[in-house]
Amino acid sequence: MLTAARPLDFILPTELEAREPPEARGLRRDQVRLLVSHVDDDRILHAHFQDLPDFLRPGDLLVANDSATLPAALTARRSDGVEIALHLSTRLSDDIWVIEPRKTEVAAGDVLALPGPGTATLLEPYLASRRLWVARLDLPVPAVAYLRRWGRPIAYSYSTGSWPIEMYQTVYAREPGSAEMPSAGRAFTWPILRCLKVKGVGFATITLHTGVSSLEEGEAPYPEFYAVPPETADAVNLARTRSRRVVAVGTTVVRALESAAYEHGCVVAGRGWTNLVVTPERGVRVVDGLLTGFHEPRASHLAMLEAVANRSHLEFVYRAALAERYLWHEFGDLHLLLAATR
Repeated sequence: MLTAARPLDFILPTELEAREPPEARGLRRDQVRLLVSHVDDDRILHAHFQDLPDFLRPGDLLVANDSATLPAALTARRSDGVEIALHLSTRLSDDIWVIEPRKTEVAAGDVLALPGPGTATLLEPYLASRRLWVARLDLPVPAVAYLRRWGRPIAYSYSTGSWPIEMYQTVYAREPGSAEMPSAGRAFTWPILRCLKVKGVGFATITLHTGVSSLEEGEAPYPEFYAVPPETADAVNLARTRSRRVVAVGTTVVRALESAAYEHGCVVAGRGWTNLVVTPERGVRVVDGLLTGFHEPRASHLAMLEAVANRSHLEFVYRAALAERYLWHEFGDLHLLLAATR
């Protein structure tokens, strides 16, 4: 049941956690469920992702994140011989990364042994975080090749089984760099993309490399690298001038587009680091809708959803999702949030 606490809080039953990919449950990617909600009248429809074209109009524009997921989890060894889980989060330069030593005590100067062999030398906490560290990696080959050989996908305690990296990729993934899958786009298949094209729905991409998502309570999202290509900026601006909807595929796309937009909503091409946090107080300037998964209680992403919609609508949607037994997490179901038409 939802509570009155802020940020949005509710009890997520463990049986609503998707513990394995839909393919392991006998479904295609595009057969996960889809909850469609309309902000202007609180209308909710229950469907499946393969029905997505039915809820979009000719001229609407979907914008997706083409960042490809790295197998960013490694087994490391402390100097005392204890094995720990190590997640690579964000590349800052060729050999300097933000890393997360999982559930262990570490200090500046510690050297963690990696397979290969390789090492990770802890330099300093990242942005005063209690869990993230800036580290220098000494690897036998470039990092992407190294992870393909020695890494595995990041998975959390709710996940059962061990799944190959292909299960953590979108079909349109192109640029390796994300520690975790931009999961809102996982359900897309080439047949769905063809159906959208036939209907006249546009499809464009940005790149935003996601870091590890297991933020501590009260921890703000940290900087991430993004790129908005000229053709995507042009497509977004054209859709807006024609009063067509711009629908972001995932919160990463909202962050990238809003980072690239002027106050009046015009998007400019560019690349760099963004520390933008989209809140209800700031609101959104570009997007009219959002395709996203269902987020955990008190998650920072819920504030972004509230910026696209409003608090009462979000509470209404999450009550419905819980009542109708939608599934959470990266292998779960999806929510298409459509704001009022401009």
